[in-house]
Amino acid sequence: MTLFDTHAHYDSRKFDADRDAVLSGLPDRGVGLVVNPGCDLPSSRKAVELAQRYPFVYAAVGVHPEDCAGWEDAQLAQLRALAAQPKVVAIGEIGLDYYWKENPPKELQKEVFRRQLELAGELGLPAIVHDREAHGDCMDLVREYPEVTGVFHCFSGSAEMARELVGRGWMISFTGVLTYPNARKAVEAAQAVPLEKIMIETDSPYMAPVPCRGQRCDSGLVAHTCQRLAEIKGVSPEECARITMENGRRFFRIG
Repeated sequence: MTLFDTHAHYDSRKFDADRDAVLSGLPDRGVGLVVNPGCDLPSSRKAVELAQRYPFVYAAVGVHPEDCAGWEDAQLAQLRALAAQPKVVAIGEIGLDYYWKENPPKELQKEVFRRQLELAGELGLPAIVHDREAHGDCMDLVREYPEVTGVFHCFSGSAEMARELVGRGWMISFTGVLTYPNARKAVEAAQAVPLEKIMIETDSPYMAPVPCRGQRCDSGLVAHTCQRLAEIKGVSPEECARITMENGRRFFRIG
């Protein structure tokens, strides 16, 4: 059983002590592919470097809503240059985050999201969207750019929202949250859409699944999310791993 962790942040400082050991050990733990999205320009550069160093790692480049306070449109040229690197497969992590009061103003977040959706459309790349407590505005912006598709990572919306996204050609992705006892909305969303429209991820170093909550997460733990999704969809873990691997390869255009 080989798994695709479609969203993990190995550029994070939480991996500074053992980054190479963790990444080098992933194939032996059943992880065949990883996508590392950036959250600002430095982390996007680091994601590209990691993709160049490890054959099974790919990168996405973008500015996260929590990190957009200093945004200038001139940054688009730097993102465009990074996106031209051969193993960059998406624009992300981009989106809206209304959870933290100290985050940049909502209007600035929306403007930065727009600029990067436009970049994704220009380059013909999918978008990796972060949506936290901002479902309505995220959907409004997605509707503004019908030519752009992508994935809502760590999906936290309703089943109805999941169905609309899938109808628009988007994917949804689940983290270890799917394994949590109180994950009713995530389970309902997973039930609502076809398995062929779902990807799995860890969001490492965050969101460690049951039974590892409270620990630093890494891609080897994506197996727990695969197991839970398989239960929800009524298939074997092996079948779930195969389908989500195919979904991820297709979505990110990895041959």
